[in-house]
Amino acid sequence: TVAAQQEGPEFNSTIRPGSFCVEFACSPRAHLMSCDMFYLSFPWPGGLFGQQAGQNQSTQLYQQVTALSAPTLLGDERDSILAKWNQLQAYWGTGKGYYSNNNPPVEFNQENPFCRFKAVGYSCIPMSKDEDGLVVLILNKKEADVRAQQQQLVESLHKILGNNQTLTVNVEGVKALSNDQTEVIIYLVERSPNGTSKRIPASTLFSYLEQTNIKAQLTQIGVAMSVTRTELSPAQLKQLLQNAPAGVDPIIWEQAKVDNPDPEKLIPVPMVGFKELLRRLQIQEQMTKQHQTRVDIISNDISELQKNQATTVAKIAQYKRKLMDLSHRVLQVLIKQEIQRKSGYAIQVDEEHLRVQLDTIQSELNAPTQFKGRLNELMSQIRMQNHFGAVRSEERYSVDADLLREIRQHLKQQQEGLSHLISVIKDDLEDIKLIEHGLSDSGHMRGGILS
Repeated sequence: TVAAQQEGPEFNSTIRPGSFCVEFACSPRAHLMSCDMFYLSFPWPGGLFGQQAGQNQSTQLYQQVTALSAPTLLGDERDSILAKWNQLQAYWGTGKGYYSNNNPPVEFNQENPFCRFKAVGYSCIPMSKDEDGLVVLILNKKEADVRAQQQQLVESLHKILGNNQTLTVNVEGVKALSNDQTEVIIYLVERSPNGTSKRIPASTLFSYLEQTNIKAQLTQIGVAMSVTRTELSPAQLKQLLQNAPAGVDPIIWEQAKVDNPDPEKLIPVPMVGFKELLRRLQIQEQMTKQHQTRVDIISNDISELQKNQATTVAKIAQYKRKLMDLSHRVLQVLIKQEIQRKSGYAIQVDEEHLRVQLDTIQSELNAPTQFKGRLNELMSQIRMQNHFGAVRSEERYSVDADLLREIRQHLKQQQEGLSHLISVIKDDLEDIKLIEHGLSDSGHMRGGILS
């Protein structure tokens, strides 16, 4: 969902920074890396360095306002044209703003508060803990090459870590990024002599990888960047959200926090310039393709399971028939065995009672007015219903709704044509009668004149 709000191009002494805002919710899994990078690069206010940075920002803002509103470079009406040109450069976020002969020009970049091309998006808050030890490595290689050389990458990382036999490099996941880059998530496991193992904290591993000599070795194997993936404490998250990023209007930042679709999992992040917006769009498209690929895989699995289910049902029915046949064969074998076992012995009392009961049941079944007659009647009714059902099914037909509508329309037009034809015939008959009446009157008049 994209919501845009833009002010007019007017410019006055009370300038509101950040006059263009695009807000949209992106796939949380697609922007974990950008979210972590944002945490690392975001300045924490406060302290001596924070005061100095604030003073420098105030001075730079004053110079920018002077270049945009009241430059004194030429001392005539051309300064107003220069001010409009500086405004255009500031809105675009590029160029230099000349405003005084005694001071150097102001550099306009996309971070300046007057740049129009700024946006606020949402990225997922990392949920992994420091104890999980997850560190992200961005490689300038394609995903296929990284997967093919994954074992070599693990060996190279183990060598960079000092070939320590107690340490093991593990790959948590590999994911393709835009611009033919690949994200590799690793963690380090340390095994103690007593057999226990634990993960190296992410902060410890990241600090080691950020050393100058280690970074040079990582660059040689294609690693462009290393990023930690750890969650923030509630205090850090509150302080991060409390202050708007540089160049972003605090009002827009507050509105972005209000419009956050899931404050528990997403955090607003600034996006400056079309390149950043394009990068987010490419990541979103890539994640959509990955989701579609996963959906296709699941669909194929479901189709395969349905085929297996149909095969299993057929086998179960076959095994049931086989079981029934075997049961009948076993029963026949038992009967023959019982006959052989009882051969030469007289019929016992219980057998005689059983024979009498079977004869009684047989006679009841064979009686015409009892069960046999009813069964014959039911069988005849079933045959008759099947016969009539087959005849009705052969005579049954159906007409398509569109065809039925066309037939109805055609019959309506025919009816209207017949009605119009009948009315024409009636009018013609009336005209004929009128002519006949006129002829008869003229005949009488001639007869009177002749007479």
